[in-house]
Order: sequence, then C-alpha cells, then structure tokens
Amino acid sequence: MSVAVSLVPGLLMGWLLARWQSPLRALLQGVVMLPLVLPPVVTGYLLLKLFGARGPLGAAYEGVTGGRIAYTTAACVIAAAVVGFPLMVESIRLSILGVDRRLEQVSRTLGRGRWATFLRVTLPLSLPGIVAGSVLTFARSLGEFGATIILAGDVEGETRTIPIAVYSALNAVDGDDAAMRLVLVSVAISLLALLVAFAFMGWQRRRLGNP
Repeated sequence: MSVAVSLVPGLLMGWLLARWQSPLRALLQGVVMLPLVLPPVVTGYLLLKLFGARGPLGAAYEGVTGGRIAYTTAACVIAAAVVGFPLMVESIRLSILGVDRRLEQVSRTLGRGRWATFLRVTLPLSLPGIVAGSVLTFARSLGEFGATIILAGDVEGETRTIPIAVYSALNAVDGDDAAMRLVLVSVAISLLALLVAFAFMGWQRRRLGNP
C-alpha cells in the first residue's frame, strides 16, 4: 500500500526534479530527500504533529469522517510511504535524466503535447527506474520502524509490522524463536522482491537492445 500511495506522486516529483530548470529545484530536492537523512523517530514525531488528533490534517480528517489516522493501519502506510518516498523519487529522477531528450523533442514536433510525450516516450523509457524505485520503497517500507512506532504505535492485529513484531518478540520471554521466524520471512520477501525487479530490468534491457 505504501508503494501504491507513493507511485504517482513519486513519478510527478521525479519528472519535475529531472526537468525543472529553476534555482528552487535544489531546495525542493532537499525537502524531498529530508526523510532519508532525518532520524526516523523525528520523522514520526513530525508526522504525529500533522496526523495526530490535534494535528491539522488529523483534526480535519476526524471532522469529516469521525475517525482518526494515528494508531491505525493508515498511519502505518503513511509512515512507510514518507520514509520510502525519497528512494522512489531519486530512482525515477535518475532514470528520467537518462532518457534521450531528442526523442522527447521529436515527439513534440510530431504534435504530441507535454503530457502525451511523457506518457508515450518518457514513461516507457524510464520503466526500469520506476520498477527499481518501487522495489526500494517496498524494501524500505518493510523495514520501517522508527516513524511507524511513533505515528502508528504497536496495536496487535492492526499496526504491528514485522520490525515492531521482532522488537516485541525480543523483549518477551522465550521470544527468540518467534523473532527468528519473522526475520526469515522478512529476508525471503525482500529477496523475492529484488529477484523480480532484477529479472524485469534484465528483460527491459534486452527489449531495448542493450546487453
């Protein structure tokens, strides 16, 4: 869910940072990359200030729906999406920078608009970077702990993610076996995701005629 939430904003932000020619681009890129360098607990605290019951977004959501965001599954998704977003954006940005601008210019001269060129030319050629960014975001989301524990807490059956469950097991009596099972599951899922991504990127390179 965090990858799905991040994908469209990540595409737009990656394209903007790759193509926008402005002195403000560096500032925008710094803001996007901030969750990558901030301590995850700090990121979680800032998210709690936004999405908590007294935060502007949390209070607005509660006023409209009567529900809350903090300490729910939605909070897990938000925390994971935010900490993984820089990886998604940077991978897409680098992939778009690798697209030959002449191909986009040819598309424009043939009468296609900016968005049609993006969808028909830039997006397909950037697909390996998009897949790589999605996999990195998934892996980062799978391992997210600090921001999640602050914004979502540890509610069994709702917000207990694998890292939080491992931490809880290690603090329980005779919890080593349970922790090891969760670690093995985490490794298996991450490895499978990476193998799928590598296979896709290899297929994409062969399709484009690259070795």
